[in-house]
Amino acid sequence: MTVFTHSDSYSVQLNEAAQFIQTKDDFLVVSHIQPDGDAAGSTFAVAWMLSSLGKRFTLINEGEMPKKYMYMAGSQQTILNYDADSIPLTYKYVISVDCADFSRIGRVNQLFAEDAAILNIDHHATNDLFGSVNLVLAEAAATVEVLYDLGKVLGISFSNELNICIYSGLLTDTGGFRYANTSPKVMQIAADMLQRGVKGHELAEHLLEKLSYPQISLIKRSLNTLTFDSSKRIGWLAVSLDDLQNSGASNDDLDGLVNYPRNVEGVEVGLLFKERAGGHVKVSLRSGGTVDVAHIAKSFGGGGHIRAAGCTVKGSLHEAIESVVKEVGLALE
Repeated sequence: MTVFTHSDSYSVQLNEAAQFIQTKDDFLVVSHIQPDGDAAGSTFAVAWMLSSLGKRFTLINEGEMPKKYMYMAGSQQTILNYDADSIPLTYKYVISVDCADFSRIGRVNQLFAEDAAILNIDHHATNDLFGSVNLVLAEAAATVEVLYDLGKVLGISFSNELNICIYSGLLTDTGGFRYANTSPKVMQIAADMLQRGVKGHELAEHLLEKLSYPQISLIKRSLNTLTFDSSKRIGWLAVSLDDLQNSGASNDDLDGLVNYPRNVEGVEVGLLFKERAGGHVKVSLRSGGTVDVAHIAKSFGGGGHIRAAGCTVKGSLHEAIESVVKEVGLALE
């Protein structure tokens, strides 16, 4: 396996993160609201790493972890759905994974002790370094890539369970190793995981290929909303609350929908607008590289990467579409 060299600052971050874990115990591990494959992979990767070190920990997220990611938990890891009434404890030591900013943790932050020390592990360029210790590598394809490096520094044994988590996070955040963030390092780590026995083809079929009937129903409904601006360089889909209810789909079934408008020839930016209860709209943005969608998302209080970002806009679907498409159009100009 290739030995990777890092900048001095990243090496310092890795050592500080390792010291945080080695010198403390009884951790709360959290990822972001509505976890994706990398958030799930990172959460359970940290759990397996802490287990191998004999550390105590609790996994809690706002909202349920999507069922399709629960294979990474094995039979030993349990992740709790945040409920202030059923979890009266507070935690002094917190490990946050894949959260671009503190707000992405959600209401779980109410479980943090007033003097809580936070280890912030992430790969988003818009990360606001909210941790007491920050391990953030913006050029990493996924947070599990950073955790792979951390595992090496900690000197842990890479179990099959941990390897599956790392491979799954890489697979999902690179779109099956197709996105521009698929670096030589990503492929070398993936190769290492395969050499250790990870069945990549089985994970790809489970995470990227299989569709449920509710998902198919939602795709049919959302494609009827496919719209382009006059230049046909911006394309978008909209999913209403009624669409979710009538299709029987859940928020987890929205994964990948934004790629439909983005993949149309000539489209520079693809958008997905998802109506939420309470007069809010969640927006996913994907760019071909001409436009920095993280900058646009940040203007609406969100964040992410140059090619993939997200934000939440207050208002109706129509209002959200109008305001975000206008900003994307200005960026294209």
